[in-house]
Amino acid sequence: MAAKKQLRDPEETKRRIMAAAKVEFAKSGLGGARVDVIAARAKSNKRMMYHYFGNKETLFRLVLEDVYADFREAEKALELDHEEPIVALRKLVSFNWDYFLENPEFITLVNSENLHKAKHIKSSKRMQEMSRNFVGRMQALLDRGAEANLFHKNLDAVQMQISVAAIAYHYLTNRYTGSIVFERDLMSAKALKDRLAFNIQTVLRIVCTPETLRKLETE
Repeated sequence: MAAKKQLRDPEETKRRIMAAAKVEFAKSGLGGARVDVIAARAKSNKRMMYHYFGNKETLFRLVLEDVYADFREAEKALELDHEEPIVALRKLVSFNWDYFLENPEFITLVNSENLHKAKHIKSSKRMQEMSRNFVGRMQALLDRGAEANLFHKNLDAVQMQISVAAIAYHYLTNRYTGSIVFERDLMSAKALKDRLAFNIQTVLRIVCTPETLRKLETE
């Protein structure tokens, strides 16, 4: 009876399987994730999972696409094109930091895919489209700042986006070892607040002209 009910509502079954897979892949990676655990968490069965998704690797790719899509949509919702360039850049740096903190599964899933050399998303048209739009928004922000004589000219949107993500990503992926190495609780409220301020300052110093930085220092 339960199986028949699931078949009458395939979208709900797929949604539950995807949600369960996200948790299991984030916890155990692709190699360690177990199909029977995903099925049990989704209140479904392995047969249904294979019916809808084919195999574990396809399911992993779809989960990756979804977490990237959630990240891109959240960034898009900031509507940075309506903000003054420096305000927009500060918001973007803060957004990356807050998103990684609030969605730790995003980091672990990306780490897992990097272990596999991105083979699952390499041919994903959905990923390509999302990335082009994402880079385009960054380039538009940098160009607006340059036109207003606030930012250096000819800044590379890809390089800047890597830098914005990296200063947050590295800190959080290495928070456990870092806390030991530097003998400091990197996840205390004060440490997190200080790190965000440092991230914003670092990005502004990379992007802003000397004249802009001098004005900011007097504000």
